[in-house]
Amino acid sequence: MDWLDDYARALGLEPIDEDDRRVLLKLAREVAHRSERVFAPLSTYLAGRFAAERGQDPSAALREAVRTATGMLPPA
Repeated sequence: MDWLDDYARALGLEPIDEDDRRVLLKLAREVAHRSERVFAPLSTYLAGRFAAERGQDPSAALREAVRTATGMLPPA
């Protein structure tokens, strides 16, 4: 257990699993390098909101949000 897991639980949420952590960190890295750096945390926030609001399979929705974001970024 780490700080992020504790934070999630303090907010009444399930901790982020390792696969979803990797997906979110990759999104943040891509956005930071291919657009304005300040968009990195904001893009992960939006991806999380999208996943939460989609319901059924949050991990699949997260990946859909990432595909959308990376498709909108300028080429590397």
